[in-house]
Amino acid sequence: MDIITVAIHLPFAKLSHWQQITFSAALLERMLPNYQMFSESADFGDAKLLRNQLDIIWQWLGDSRTVKINADAQLTKLESQTPDPEAFDFFGVFPALDTCMALTALWQLMQIKPAKKGKIDPSDLEDVQSISRLSHNSVSYYVELLLIEELDDEAEISQEQINEHPLMQWEIATQNELFDFLQFAAIDKRTCQLAKKMVLSEGMSNLGIEIE
Repeated sequence: MDIITVAIHLPFAKLSHWQQITFSAALLERMLPNYQMFSESADFGDAKLLRNQLDIIWQWLGDSRTVKINADAQLTKLESQTPDPEAFDFFGVFPALDTCMALTALWQLMQIKPAKKGKIDPSDLEDVQSISRLSHNSVSYYVELLLIEELDDEAEISQEQINEHPLMQWEIATQNELFDFLQFAAIDKRTCQLAKKMVLSEGMSNLGIEIE
């Protein structure tokens, strides 16, 4: 059953380039365990490579002056870890694919030249918007499957039912809280630590998978 997903629309133009990257990296922390579970179940991909890439991004956020990154090389490595959903016949491939697509968008975001205050090109916001949407959509699709299983295969699942589910409520609240925090946060390592702590406080991925 196809549900039209209502994406979260946050005013990312209010965030600096650094804040957008931190927002995106924090969301990836909640998505990465989904890839790890898929990788272990399907015997595909290297979750450690994705973990290492995200760690490198956090290091850059903590001190961009000393941490140098070849984003194109990292994108090439990530491409081989991205699953083809047609090659797998179980749900886990979709949140795993969302994770890879979000990390790809994050590397692309990092390559954008920061805009001067008040002169942000709307196209420069596409990557952070995509990451927000990918995280949201992973949850939406999973919740839809849960509701179909709980109710009836023939039942009509509404967007309202999806939005009211605790996992979706948590996703929306997390993105909003993270945005509100970063909007006025300092550009330093402590902000990175606080952002990570905020999104990992429950010890679960955005789908409710326990983080090892």
